[in-house]
Amino acid sequence: MKDDLQQRWWNLEAKLVERFGKKPDLESILFLIGVQELGDIRTDFTKEQKQDLMHVAVCTLLSSSGYYEMETVDEDGWPHYRQLKPMPVMNAAEQENFLKDHVLLYFEQNGF
Repeated sequence: MKDDLQQRWWNLEAKLVERFGKKPDLESILFLIGVQELGDIRTDFTKEQKQDLMHVAVCTLLSSSGYYEMETVDEDGWPHYRQLKPMPVMNAAEQENFLKDHVLLYFEQNGF
């Protein structure tokens, strides 16, 4: 299963390289998902906003597994999430694979 995840991840990276011209890391992909979810396509975000966008991405990704749900959207258009259940205990490698699996599901569900 781990090998299948790795192969699917490489396939996603290849598509993103084709689309954007360079290989993104996991943080870059989370940022991209956050921008997509926010719906605000600008070129300049503050460091704090970039962190917030990655948080939006993680909450969005994990909402598909019932860990989070969107609670509200504030006056600036930023979504806010509520945690529904605790995250499973995982080491760093397991956390990364868990997130990667959710990223792959997100792109699959969004037709990429």
